[in-house]
Amino acid sequence: MSELKAIVEALIFASPEPITLKALGKLLDQEPKEDIEAAIAAVKADYERPGGLQIVEVAGGYQIVTRPELHEWVRRLFHERTTQKLSVAALETLAVIAYRQPVTAPEITDIRGVNTAGVLNTLVDRKLIKIVGRKAVVGRPFMYGTTHEFLERFGLYDVTDLPKVEDMSELLGFDLPAGMGEPEPQTALPFEEKDDPSE
Repeated sequence: MSELKAIVEALIFASPEPITLKALGKLLDQEPKEDIEAAIAAVKADYERPGGLQIVEVAGGYQIVTRPELHEWVRRLFHERTTQKLSVAALETLAVIAYRQPVTAPEITDIRGVNTAGVLNTLVDRKLIKIVGRKAVVGRPFMYGTTHEFLERFGLYDVTDLPKVEDMSELLGFDLPAGMGEPEPQTALPFEEKDDPSE
């Protein structure tokens, strides 16, 4: 068991994206699923101790990351540029998409009250959103949804983990547009299966 635990820890650490239980099962095809789950639980227990790293469940898988309170030190290492921060308009648009997806640009404009074309391009470039289809209405506008990168960046397991709109508004430090409401009931979007590199 200790060897399996070490292997699971190494695989979670080495994987560039969150690694799913299914992917671990494929890699460790000689091991029973229950043993793999027990090994994951043992690794998680180890990371509950004080230290610089933690194991989190994001984007449908497991990932070893630095603890949030140490991010400033890690940022110094990578000399993160302030220009990489998202503007208020981009955060607001991203919030609308996260809560209302799949949603079209005209629908986002209706909610926000301002044109969002440039902001949408920024969010697509940052891989936080992507086109998930076309709406079956006149003009067949693109529909946008969030990506696995979005889940990873915001530390979410899936979109049902999104905080309440009021909490989100307080967290971001500005009032979100009217019409946001609670997250829409989510169905599997086309990108969710295709984009999982561990499938």
